[in-house]
Amino acid sequence: MAAVQVGTQSAVTPWAALDHAALGLPATCDLPAPQALDALVHATAGVAYLKWFEYQLAAAMHAELVEPFEDEDRRELDAHTRCAATIATTLSITQGAARTLLTDAVALRDRLPKVAECLRDGIVTPHHIRTIVARTELIEGQCYAALVDADIARALRRPGSWSPARMEAMVDTMVDRRDPDAVRARREKAKRNREFTVEIGRDGMASATDTRPAEDIVALHAAVRRLAAQVCPKDTRSKAARASDAHYALITQTEFGCDCDRPITDCRYKNIDLTTFAATAPRIVIHLVTDTTTLHGPVPAPENERVCRSPQHLPRPYLNAAAPPRPDAQTDTDEVEADSAANSVSAESVVTEPGAAESVAAGSASVESVAAEPVATETVATEAVPSDRPTVTAGTGDSGDSTELGGAATAGDAADHSRGCEEPVGLDFVDGVGFLSGIGIISGAHVRDLAADPGTIIRPLGDGTDTPLRATQPSNPYRPSAALDAYIRARDLFCTWPGCNRPAWDGDLDHITEYDHTHPEKGGRTNAAGLGAKCRFHHLLKTFGNFVDDQYPDPTDPSRLIRTVTIPDGRTVLGPAFTGHDVHPGLDAVVFGDPPTENGHRPRPTPVERLRPAPRTEQKHARRRQERNRNRLRNQMKHHPPDDTPPPF
Repeated sequence: MAAVQVGTQSAVTPWAALDHAALGLPATCDLPAPQALDALVHATAGVAYLKWFEYQLAAAMHAELVEPFEDEDRRELDAHTRCAATIATTLSITQGAARTLLTDAVALRDRLPKVAECLRDGIVTPHHIRTIVARTELIEGQCYAALVDADIARALRRPGSWSPARMEAMVDTMVDRRDPDAVRARREKAKRNREFTVEIGRDGMASATDTRPAEDIVALHAAVRRLAAQVCPKDTRSKAARASDAHYALITQTEFGCDCDRPITDCRYKNIDLTTFAATAPRIVIHLVTDTTTLHGPVPAPENERVCRSPQHLPRPYLNAAAPPRPDAQTDTDEVEADSAANSVSAESVVTEPGAAESVAAGSASVESVAAEPVATETVATEAVPSDRPTVTAGTGDSGDSTELGGAATAGDAADHSRGCEEPVGLDFVDGVGFLSGIGIISGAHVRDLAADPGTIIRPLGDGTDTPLRATQPSNPYRPSAALDAYIRARDLFCTWPGCNRPAWDGDLDHITEYDHTHPEKGGRTNAAGLGAKCRFHHLLKTFGNFVDDQYPDPTDPSRLIRTVTIPDGRTVLGPAFTGHDVHPGLDAVVFGDPPTENGHRPRPTPVERLRPAPRTEQKHARRRQERNRNRLRNQMKHHPPDDTPPPF
């Protein structure tokens, strides 16, 4: 491949000719699997650094070619378009891809500098950056954007792994804590832009897109999947093709059946009566997790959260005790107070007005008419806890220290511009959030809309007291109780395997340490610390593959769990860095009783019987228990090394 010449006429050294040792890369890719995996991890971090470097260069071009003319250039082919065209032509990419590159680069430079540092350090991968930039778009130009940036960066640097769905939930949670209206405004705008479009394709095919509230699409998707599964194993269509036929049959109320070549007398799925199918099908349940305080509505915000504390925003000059007040200071104050009052009324009306969100009942009826199935929304409400909004802090100088900022600022604080401004932000009321399975974080107003639906069933998780809940079913200590089942899924949110996006409500509950049905007291007990949510694929991979997972209480915070997965070559990967505890801290207050101690259902052999060696399954489980114990000891030594300092005598 010929060298690319950019800027100067001198040839650029191809990457293949660079010194791999200087880049930390092996000289060859023909390596054993463990070394190849180490090099792959290092190369992934290098890709993140190169992507950060690419963003830095794009931002520099934007600063030189776009910013000087941005406010006055009103041409159709303005400076931003021409800069993007320069990048697109040079890199042979589309104009849209170049515009996205410029947009993300400017956002990382101006709005998310700490997130950009996480990309530079290889903590976050490039494919997560687009998600973070897009979901923080509404905080652009706000002085609290620096606080959101710091919150997201702090979460990213937490030990653990990230999946795209967990990343979206985390970013939405951080934005909602600083500005609930940003999340709500995005949803309201999306609902106004709902549409049904048809695009004609090739070969006589076409595509139809129906944009509706997510809960309606989740219910419709469940109905389509259920009908598409009504075929025998000899059906020749793919799952996607069957789903397409089932969707069309539901809309047009035409027949749907198996396309196998067997006669109708041998295949009972040849012709499915949609009326009978809808009448006998179970309800479609959408699971929602929230706090009881969110169901009751917003509460007054603490005094220290009603003003901006961002160090990025310049304080008003008359707040400086050393400077005399300006002549127009009173006018500015009145204007700010008027704006604050307007924002307060606007925010309150959005939260409390019944018609602020689209009626869920109407949406459900629409899905019923298409899917011919009833729709139910199950709400699992945790007990009421104090507001989980974090204490707002601001840095003091370059030392990196944080100082808690209370309500009124002292004269010294007013003189110290690094502590942030005192501008009212309109957060007179704070509201909680909910987590809707298959959708993600939703606003408190959206939660109350769904809770007001006649088909919604609200099941509190606990009674708000210290009374332990039952952990297992009375008849079988292997099966978790309904309360523990709901708690595990609300705590894990998604499949706990690193990088998996499958919702916990659609997966299995797995005993992390294998349950011993003969001797339950040996391990694998059914309790909150012993169970985890897994999708069916990763559950089977753990059971029949040579992968060993583990979870145990965090020594620094016993209410949280440390999760690990050990791959066949011995490498240990940390589990999710963001769980339901971060969305609903009230889960920490839910406690369960100890499982009953039973000796199992199989009779133990008498001394006169001959004992045979342990079966292969028991041997495998014993080996896994030993490996988990070794991994725990190694992790404890790594994160909490012993104090070898000799005593002072």
